[in-house]
Amino acid sequence: MNPRITAVIWGLFVICAQIALPLALRDRLPDPLATRWELGGLASRSMSLTTYIVVMFLVWAVLWLVALAAAERATARRQSRTVWWGGLFGLGALALGVNVTTVLANLDAPDWAAARLPGWQVLAVIAAGTGLAVLAGYLRRGAPDADFARRIPPLLRLGAGRRTVWVGHVANRWLALLPFAALAAALVLGLLYVTGLVSGVTATSVLPGLVLVLAAGVLTSSVSVQVGDGRMAVQFGPLGWPARRIPLSQIESAWSETRHPAEVGGWGIRGLPGSSTIMLRGGECLVIRYRSGGRLAISIDDAERGASLINALIAERVEQ
Repeated sequence: MNPRITAVIWGLFVICAQIALPLALRDRLPDPLATRWELGGLASRSMSLTTYIVVMFLVWAVLWLVALAAAERATARRQSRTVWWGGLFGLGALALGVNVTTVLANLDAPDWAAARLPGWQVLAVIAAGTGLAVLAGYLRRGAPDADFARRIPPLLRLGAGRRTVWVGHVANRWLALLPFAALAAALVLGLLYVTGLVSGVTATSVLPGLVLVLAAGVLTSSVSVQVGDGRMAVQFGPLGWPARRIPLSQIESAWSETRHPAEVGGWGIRGLPGSSTIMLRGGECLVIRYRSGGRLAISIDDAERGASLINALIAERVEQ
């Protein structure tokens, strides 16, 4: 069956189930019904049955239609196909699980406040969604990417006895805004706490998240790659930390290639160790292939020159 037809059938199935389940049991559900829960499974917020059905429909419909619209580019490579199919089926299973557990929690309850959601059901939904995502990504990953798409860099001639170093850099200005936004939010939170508008419990619960966003923004908004001295170093953030150093003896070859976030599953670090992509912006990427068979792609400026130097240094090492 055509992959797009499979995706359409799955999406329509989820939509029909999201609508049909609460409608089929509406005589046994309170109206309004509980839709949000506290720790311990106690209901904390309600929603009318009609609004609930509309929300369940819209949440999945929007996700599904966006995925279908991006399908052509998002499935161009094996890694992106794995992420796309895993996301499509995993999110669908998660949406179905949320609907099923919500309906079961409200079933035959005298009113929404009496509804209870057992914690094991939440864990079961997460496990089912994750399991289906992994299975769908594995089954739909397709054949390995062909090497013909790579652009072989020109041969670089090295002067005898001369030390040659190449440094490439790329930054994502949108990711660079994250630490500033997190810092501003932390300052506002501190001001609200000092003035008594926010309690200490609220401040201490929100602050760790802001610190995490601040650190992630600083460390992942830019990447530098340095080639020389028998290794390739990948350095994150303005301080060059954390850093990953790859000996040239572990690299078989390098080339430049054009890639976009939709092809690899989005921005950030995508894939698994041994076959991953560091994507901060679409366009030119430096791709290396390990002697073990894995690959690493990094969106970086002047990638072709960096690949040329890597190949020249590898050839020089072989000749020696």
